[in-house]
Amino acid sequence: MSLGLLWWAVVPGALVALAITLVNLAFWPRGRPGARFDGRVSVLIPARNEAATIQRCVEAAAASAHPLHEIVVCDDGSTDGTGEILLALAARIPTLRVIQGTGLPPGWVGKPHACHQLARAATGDLLLFVDADTFLDPEGVGRVVSLRQRLGAQVVTAVPRQLTGSFFERLLLPLLHLTYTAWLPLPLVYRSADPRFLAANGQLLAIGRAGYDRIGGFEAVRTEVVDDMAFCRRAKESGLRVVFADGHHMARCRMYTSAREIWEGFSKNLYEGLGENPAALAGVVALYGLSFVGPYVALLIGIMGVEAALVPGATGVSLNLALRAALALRYGQSWGSALLHPLGVLGLLGIAVNSWRWSRQGRIRWAGRVYTSRSLRDGVHGT
Repeated sequence: MSLGLLWWAVVPGALVALAITLVNLAFWPRGRPGARFDGRVSVLIPARNEAATIQRCVEAAAASAHPLHEIVVCDDGSTDGTGEILLALAARIPTLRVIQGTGLPPGWVGKPHACHQLARAATGDLLLFVDADTFLDPEGVGRVVSLRQRLGAQVVTAVPRQLTGSFFERLLLPLLHLTYTAWLPLPLVYRSADPRFLAANGQLLAIGRAGYDRIGGFEAVRTEVVDDMAFCRRAKESGLRVVFADGHHMARCRMYTSAREIWEGFSKNLYEGLGENPAALAGVVALYGLSFVGPYVALLIGIMGVEAALVPGATGVSLNLALRAALALRYGQSWGSALLHPLGVLGLLGIAVNSWRWSRQGRIRWAGRVYTSRSLRDGVHGT
């Protein structure tokens, strides 16, 4: 490979990713503490086998500095003691109300169905959906409200601070922020009405009651495995302003706790999030491979004696390290993860291929349920 071709292969993608990330870190919308909503706020939590986190989740919501009208939890058929924990919490938290989820109807995915039941049970004017592994900061609700007021947002969705424990969490979860920040100028999500400029995260999602009813709620996305993107896309298509926010000071989330959970969780979302488009998947694999792995390979080849590869490789690696350093400094990510960046990206590419494989098989496993393409398309039960 010629020197010029090598430069074009491994440097431009890393340079563009760094440039967009720096712009996003400067201009990504962040809520301000202290704002107050005039109406009633309902915090809505879908929970299925969340015994490990549900108490912390509910207690964090109850400790909100912003007044809450209610906290409603849908116990979606839990078998691990989640229900018993919720009963004990309800006895000492007056604002907490627990509803029992009904059986999953034909053609529904589990989380949209739980959120649909929560919205029907809620009596607030602002609906704040929070995952059961997500823990609101005391000023989290106020920061959401400030974005609604300051930016005219009708939908606020945010990326909480990601908590990590195991090696694989520290290796792979920082790539969540990288994926959000490296390719899409995030202010365009709310500045542009074009639904193609979209990012979303269902760990924290707020919408007014009127807006929720206007777009048809979660019933309108009942067949969607990646329900957060589908919900926010429908909101933009309906003329609502969606703000995708930096939620580092809104909430914390322990998304996964093991390599298996990461593998299954990302496999569930990745190919679906690309619209099940094989060309898009191939493009993402090529882009990530060339931008985030290629420079390290080129540098290694250069060190081994192919001098033409040395400078492009070193340049690309420097850009990658600068990108990861910027994210580590802002979000407290592991420096070890930054140094093992190409290994993490290779893991992510393996997940991408597995996500495609699951889609080809027509079966997606999640939260103790198996969904088939046919069951969702034809409105019949999965298993």
